[in-house]
Amino acid sequence: MTSHSENKQGSDNSRSISGETGKVFISIAGNIGSGKSSLTKLLSTHFGWIPFYESVDDNPYLSDFYGDMKRWSFHLQVYFLSNRFINHKKIIEMPESVIQDRSIYEDVEIFARNLHEMGNMDKRDYENYRELFGIMVDYLKPPDLLIYLRANTDTLVRQIRLRGRSYEQSISRDYLELLNASYEDWVKRYDAGRLLVIESDDLDFVNNADHLDDIIRRVKNALPPTVSTSTKASQLAR
Repeated sequence: MTSHSENKQGSDNSRSISGETGKVFISIAGNIGSGKSSLTKLLSTHFGWIPFYESVDDNPYLSDFYGDMKRWSFHLQVYFLSNRFINHKKIIEMPESVIQDRSIYEDVEIFARNLHEMGNMDKRDYENYRELFGIMVDYLKPPDLLIYLRANTDTLVRQIRLRGRSYEQSISRDYLELLNASYEDWVKRYDAGRLLVIESDDLDFVNNADHLDDIIRRVKNALPPTVSTSTKASQLAR
C-alpha cells in the first residue's frame, strides 16, 4: 500500500506521560469533517484505549455560532477551551490509556486565530482568550502522540454533507480552506511531542479494513518505544 503518512519526533523537552506511568495519551487533530471522531472510535476499540470525544451535540453555542460567528465566537471558544481543559486534566490524572478527539492546542492555534483574522473576534477578546489559554495549558502535559488527519477541502465538504449536521451545512469552503492553512502552519511548528501525519483523502478507514490496518501499524510505529500496544485480552487480533 502506498504510504500516506509522515512521522516527526517531538522536542526532548516535551513532558509526555508514557515514560512516567506506562499509560499512553493519544490526541487526534484535524479540520471539521476530517474523520477525527470516527478514527478515535476505531482506534479506541482496537487498542482498548478510553475515548474522549469533542463536545458537539451537547454544545450550547455551536448552532448559534454558525448562524452568527461574530456574535458568538468568544463564547464558543471559551466553552471549548473550558471543556477541553477539564477533559485534558482528567486524562493526565487517570491511570488508563486514552485517545482524545481534538486537542486543546487547536482551539488557540486554529479556531480562535482564524476567527480573529477574519474579523469575527475582536483584538480585546482574542488577547484575553490567548492569555487564558496560556495560563491553562501551562498546567497540562502534552499527548504522547498527536495524529494529524490531513484532508483537502473537497474531502471535508463531502464528509460534512454526508454526516448531515444541519448547523454545519452553512460552513463555507473559504472558511475550511483558511482552517486548513492554519493547520499546516501549526503542524510545521508542533514540537510538544511525537507527531504522525496521515494523508486521508484517499483513505476510507471506516469501511475499508486494509486502510484501518495500515493506520494501526503506523500508530504502533509512531508511539514511544516504552509503550505497549497490546489490545485487551478479550479483543481479537486484526
